[in-house]
Amino acid sequence: QVQLVESGGGLVQAGGSLRLACVVSGSTLDFYTIGWFRQAPGKEREGVSCIRSSEGITYYTDSVKGRFTISRDNAKNTVYLQMNSLKPEDTSVYYCAAEPPIITPQAMCTAHGQYEFDYWGQGTQVNVSS
Repeated sequence: QVQLVESGGGLVQAGGSLRLACVVSGSTLDFYTIGWFRQAPGKEREGVSCIRSSEGITYYTDSVKGRFTISRDNAKNTVYLQMNSLKPEDTSVYYCAAEPPIITPQAMCTAHGQYEFDYWGQGTQVNVSS
């Protein structure tokens, strides 16, 4: 059974950095497109960044371009989200999700907020103070 576990969230001041990790077990990264999503209270889910692991093709939502970097370590079955220059508006619960690689990273990240991907992690809280 495929499981995703996120880690790396925490409290950081504006301008600071965090690195989130999404460890995939029960399968290998090459079999999936992996996405990072966030959802703040009262707001719709937002696709932050997505990667097709087998090819390294990536997508970023406009608000994080130039600040966030998604990467993968296939040997560790882990996808990372390096978040730099954090802003208070980045405060949210961050989730990773996995979907068969037929879906492109852009399609995954821009999917309707109610779309349910095959696999989800439990989420990790990121708080950015001003």
